[in-house]
Amino acid sequence: MADSAHAVLTGGRRDGRAPAAGLPGRAADLRPLAAVAAAFTLAQLLLVRPGLGLGWDEIVYVSQVTGHTPAAFFSAPRARGPALLAAPVAAWSSSTELLRAYLAALSGLGLFLALRAWRGLFPTGVLAAAGALFATLWVTLFYGPQAMPNYWVAVGALICVGCFLRVRAGHPARAALCGVLAGAALMAWMRPADAVYASLPLLAVALWRRHARLLLALVGGLAAGGAEWVIEAYARYGGLAERLHEASRIQGGLGWAIAVDDQLRSLGGRALCRPCTGAFPHPAVTLWWFALPLLAALGLAVAVRAGRTARTLLPLACAATVALPYLFGIGYAAPRFLQPAYALLALPVADALRHLVRAPGGRWRPVPAALVALALAGHLAAQYAVLDRTVDRTTRDRQDWARAADALHGLGVRPPCLLTGHEAIPLGYYTGCSSGNTAGHNENTTPAEIERTARRVPAAALTVPGGRAPGYARTWTPYRVGDLRVLVAPRPGADGTG
Repeated sequence: MADSAHAVLTGGRRDGRAPAAGLPGRAADLRPLAAVAAAFTLAQLLLVRPGLGLGWDEIVYVSQVTGHTPAAFFSAPRARGPALLAAPVAAWSSSTELLRAYLAALSGLGLFLALRAWRGLFPTGVLAAAGALFATLWVTLFYGPQAMPNYWVAVGALICVGCFLRVRAGHPARAALCGVLAGAALMAWMRPADAVYASLPLLAVALWRRHARLLLALVGGLAAGGAEWVIEAYARYGGLAERLHEASRIQGGLGWAIAVDDQLRSLGGRALCRPCTGAFPHPAVTLWWFALPLLAALGLAVAVRAGRTARTLLPLACAATVALPYLFGIGYAAPRFLQPAYALLALPVADALRHLVRAPGGRWRPVPAALVALALAGHLAAQYAVLDRTVDRTTRDRQDWARAADALHGLGVRPPCLLTGHEAIPLGYYTGCSSGNTAGHNENTTPAEIERTARRVPAAALTVPGGRAPGYARTWTPYRVGDLRVLVAPRPGADGTG
């Protein structure tokens, strides 16, 4: 780690040269990282429409902290982190535009801090390139301004692993240890299981090296971030084992299941691939996915030859452990699941690309540089095309929910009210109703309770066209609303009760 210490002593420059004139060494190092983070924020605001309505999972999280709609059912696998992340805006405003702008700015700040944690471990140019590679993936741009957990697990993983390596490299221990604790806590706050998987290599190294302070910071961060999830397990589910069992059931039963092909299918812009059928996306869309492990392996080879193996091997190991459950442990896919792995892999990939385009003396290699630039341009074009299609499709779907909510209001289903059945959770949010389901992953009520509620407030049961009406709704009045069949309960008090 001598080169890391030398980088610190020379203001982050491994070649020993002075930093840019007129700027302190640290400010000069941070400027490219700040530029990448600012560009990432701006790209979100321009490419992901601020008026994009809330999606299903976002609704579950945001409804926990907003005051203008009832809270949706919160299932066992979920953690409260995304809800609390959105709370500073969602608690007092129902403006989706304001929430998107706030989350876009926050995600840009998160990227900057995550890259900053690696300063002195890789050249600044490599860090900026890694940030740009991760930030320009369509899945990163799409989910950056959304109240979802996976991007923030990625940020926490980068901070935790980077600060872990900084402690081992002899950087100021107190600040770096705080970074390990904060990064681990952020991951566990968002998705406890992902936090554990991402931390396994770090825990192994800390135990093997008998580094008590690193181990304490890492375990302390995981405990601090996951404490609420564990407490809630005992308060609502009867214990930690019971909550884990219920979370596994909702996710289709965790165990051996090859989901690599599902992840490939989801790269074409599918937010959730469950069940995952249909054709694979065009090869231009998936080519980068196959190049990723090859470039990461090249980055490791470059690091081994340069005598700086640990700072490349450790993020690779953490990327593998956090990705494996989603590639070989569940029977469905969503592209956002692999965001932490993509963020960690971006570092060795950027280092590999630097090796390809620059000779050891620092000279540019014109032909490889041109080929890499051409490949990156094609990659960016493909990412933009997927993002554009995904935003368009998602916007239409969420506008359909808003139109259906207006139609339900026209049928007399107005707050306070109850929706049950197909898409009751998102339509409940858009309508301002509470939602209830008697079966499935979001089961949170009983037919008897729905009947009692329908005598007090407006209620409707939702099915797909031709769908079978639940027993309690067979006498309710049927309507057609878009692609839904809506069964509206008699007005409360119409039968002399209520």
